Amino acid sequence: MKTNQEFMNPIVEQRADPWVYRHSDGYYYFTASVPEYDRIEIRRSLTIQGLGEAEPVVAWRKYDTGPLSANIWAPEIHYIQGKWYIYFAAARTTETKDGLFDHRMYVLENSSANPLEGTWVEKGQVRTRWESFALDATVFEHRGDLYYVWAQKDPEIEGNSNMYISKMSNPWTLTGEQAMISTPEYDWEIIGFKVNEGAAILKRNGKIFMSYSASATDHNYCMGLLYADEDADLLNPKSWSKSPVPVFQTNEENGQYGPGHNSFTVTEDGQDVIVYHARNYKEITGDPLYDPNRHTRAQIFHWNEDGTPNFGEPVPDAQRTR
Repeated sequence: MKTNQEFMNPIVEQRADPWVYRHSDGYYYFTASVPEYDRIEIRRSLTIQGLGEAEPVVAWRKYDTGPLSANIWAPEIHYIQGKWYIYFAAARTTETKDGLFDHRMYVLENSSANPLEGTWVEKGQVRTRWESFALDATVFEHRGDLYYVWAQKDPEIEGNSNMYISKMSNPWTLTGEQAMISTPEYDWEIIGFKVNEGAAILKRNGKIFMSYSASATDHNYCMGLLYADEDADLLNPKSWSKSPVPVFQTNEENGQYGPGHNSFTVTEDGQDVIVYHARNYKEITGDPLYDPNRHTRAQIFHWNEDGTPNFGEPVPDAQRTR
């Protein structure tokens, strides 16, 4: 029986929060959290599978001290208005703590045609309504406007992070209203931690779909889905609906645990692909955030008759012969 094994998974080992962007030059550009959390790497390949063998280039390294000195998390690379941008989160290390859950969001810019070359310039912190834990930003364009979506801790709301959206006046500055469009509320969103984070955008069938991840980063980590009509006011929380059940989650039979923090791309022939991280074991020693074996995986997904995405189940890892 044929499985959904179009790729030899994992694509890239020990890379969490994977982001794949296919550019007009035909290359797939890849960045992700590295286990050391100390730098941002980029690599590219003409195929998704080839990203695993592609040579990484270090775009940026953390500082020794200060606000950009610890836990460099979840970079994303985007091409906006003729330049490359990397969105990422970083924390500070102090004598009393290691910077965990003290993140803020930052932007790098590169005007080179090839982002593996040229210079990455720091554009600074993306300022939001609060000076609080914030991470996992993504951006998308819709009808001439640039939107920023991120996860943040509202000091007045119990929990770790909610999902927010705002328009941008440029690729590093928010403007106008900042609206909360999701907060952890279902049982599957609040295991270990009350978390909504890691958004990725899909535009299809007259809708804007937003995947996100929920719960602690162990085997309970899973993906949810928000969606809004493409004609709606995206800054109005009432425009967004939420699936009451996870749309992608642990599958013990297939040996895939805690799938999440995904991105979307397409194959060379235009089939839809979800790229995500997962572990191939359930029991973790110590803090899951410091377990390095969240590997990047990819698989083709399909669409339901009602126009919603159907991600299926995370497929088993390929049985490689070496």
